[in-house]
Amino acid sequence: MKYSMTQIENLTGIKAHTLRIWERRYHFLKPDRTDSNIRYYSDEQLRLLLNIDILSRNGYRISQIDKMSVDEVNNQVLRVMSNESSDNKDEINALTASMLKMDEREFDQIFTRRVTRSGLLNTIKDLIYPFLNHIGVLWGADKAIPAQEHFISNLIRQKLIAAIDMIPIPVAQAPKILFFLPEGEDHEIGLLLSSFIAKDLGWRVYYLGQKVPVNNMKDAIQIAKPDLLMTMLITPRANKLIQSFYSIIKESSVALLISGNATNFPVEMTSPDFVFISNPDGFVSYLQHWKRI
Repeated sequence: MKYSMTQIENLTGIKAHTLRIWERRYHFLKPDRTDSNIRYYSDEQLRLLLNIDILSRNGYRISQIDKMSVDEVNNQVLRVMSNESSDNKDEINALTASMLKMDEREFDQIFTRRVTRSGLLNTIKDLIYPFLNHIGVLWGADKAIPAQEHFISNLIRQKLIAAIDMIPIPVAQAPKILFFLPEGEDHEIGLLLSSFIAKDLGWRVYYLGQKVPVNNMKDAIQIAKPDLLMTMLITPRANKLIQSFYSIIKESSVALLISGNATNFPVEMTSPDFVFISNPDGFVSYLQHWKRI
């Protein structure tokens, strides 16, 4: 895989100006160039830069890192990551590196360590969501190659399904929420994440998954009688899909929560029956507020 300087900036957070300085001053960074002299970076260089960013933000000088071998850099990163004070940016970089290497063991170590420290809900909400947002999986930004994206998405999907299955079924009187993705929307990971949050907060969850025809929603609402609906829309046709929901939502009097790529939504979503959810914290707040009404 070849990465442009812009892609390296997006995935590591290291500015292009800094990359150019490091290239001139140190030995660890030697990007290749196209015939037209444009820089590009390999998977190995990207992984190294992710690790260097972790070390530099934890007190290591770049001149010190420059003298290390790749194995020494990796060992120092493991030492930093085993420290309970490691922050989100470090863990996001480490997760990104595990994705690039397609290393399930490394992913599991980072995930398990964070769950032990912060609990499952906070890990999903405060680490996994920002990580997915960072690499573009949630919004289809294609910052990773498809194989790497599928690898990490399926690992997270497995964790979420296992976590959802461990939560006891809420009482019959609990409020109900129905999750679905309409036809043409295939990024399920964000919907699974939201369904975990809802069930963990004591909601009865009806999870329909992907490729649900809009016309079938009326029957689903009549059978399940949910208090809320939720979907995620990331494609450019989100505006048309929202329009197709209007009659169903009006007839059922059930609010539809929508998350996803806000740039594809109407400028003004004036109907109180449509609620835009921008992040997991907003979703948690909405569900908690609804239960108090």
